[in-house]
Amino acid sequence: MRCSLHVFLLFVLFTFLSVLYVFRQIASTWLVDGADRGPSQEATPQRSSHDAASVLRRSPGLAGLCDREGFDRCKPVSDSRWNPDGRLPADVCGTNCVLDSSPRGRPGRAEQKGQDERSHVAVVACGPRLEETLTMLKSAVLLSVKPLHFYIFAEDDLHDSFQNSLNSWPRTVQTRFSFTIYPITFPSENGKEWKKLFKPCASQRLFLPMILKEVDSLLYVDTDIIFLQPVEEIWALLSHFNSSQLAAMAPEHEEPRIGWYNRFARHPYFGKTGINSGVMLMNLTRLREKLFKNDMTTVLLRWDEILMPLLQKYKLNITWGDQDLLNIIFYHNPESLHVFPCQWNYRPDHCIYGSNCKEAEHEGVFILHGNRGVFHDDKQPAFRAVYEAFHKLQFGEDMETSLLPPLEAALQSTTSTYCGRASHLFTKKLKQSI
Repeated sequence: MRCSLHVFLLFVLFTFLSVLYVFRQIASTWLVDGADRGPSQEATPQRSSHDAASVLRRSPGLAGLCDREGFDRCKPVSDSRWNPDGRLPADVCGTNCVLDSSPRGRPGRAEQKGQDERSHVAVVACGPRLEETLTMLKSAVLLSVKPLHFYIFAEDDLHDSFQNSLNSWPRTVQTRFSFTIYPITFPSENGKEWKKLFKPCASQRLFLPMILKEVDSLLYVDTDIIFLQPVEEIWALLSHFNSSQLAAMAPEHEEPRIGWYNRFARHPYFGKTGINSGVMLMNLTRLREKLFKNDMTTVLLRWDEILMPLLQKYKLNITWGDQDLLNIIFYHNPESLHVFPCQWNYRPDHCIYGSNCKEAEHEGVFILHGNRGVFHDDKQPAFRAVYEAFHKLQFGEDMETSLLPPLEAALQSTTSTYCGRASHLFTKKLKQSI
């Protein structure tokens, strides 16, 4: 009898202790969860991931990029930097280092002003684009007053050539810029498809926000660009962005009667005549944070989530590759784009059938874009004359005597063409810049 009583008491004690342990575990979990979530998160609606997940299943390898398995390589292969404020000198960094890029140029962040005076310029060079790219970089360095940092994305066999060429520039010139050379980097799952989407490696520009994860703002330019004014003048347009804008581009055409998108496009495009992505100013921080409307799902998608599904949907309907994808994205998100005038991206289309860039007629051409190879053929001799003038100019020569007079003489011989008749616009801003 006494033994049975002892067993019963032990059983009751064990049961009580078990219940007490379980209750304490539940209470602890509830308190921790409530503290982590907090009232602000509890009131914030969460976007549904069901539709987004179904879209992303078709686009492996995009989210995360550098720190996940989707991309082959992301670190720079060479880093040269100019630090006027003494932060992180080159001998500390060395090659293959992660960039020291604190937030830069983001509108509305007054506390960041003065931290970095550099303008940040990215270019993608593949194939026979070495000399063209170096001439573009030369024009930027010659005319800019403030220091520059170049992000050069190039095929492996061009790395040494870029490194040697830029390091051979005079020391007095090298103190005005720094550069980082990166490999061409696409999602490993569909790398070949992205690389061949349009011109070799052109679609690399779509992935810059994810590769340059610590860079706040960036000016992307094609290799066939000549700056006719300091880079900091277009960099200053970042301050013109309103609170919803995250990128700036110029229209593809000013004259709808000769527009390509409004006459031939088989996909959505921005505005009346589309946009041209050869000169693209970006607030990368905003671009990475933005949730984009789209026509693939009702769920808003981030930049790294939207690219592959977009390519898969429209790849049979696009002609100009990554530029068409940008047009589709900003067609659905027009509030996110700041449109700057045509003189910031002046192309043969603006003069080939007569002058149709009114802003350039008043202020001159700011950035000359020799697309369709006109820097190297005889189709538009006025464009070629500007390119060759910068290409032949030697560092140390006086631009006022060694650049302008030969250029103006060469342009005089091109007046038999429509663009030649407008070529006085090519030197109008250049004279002021010099």
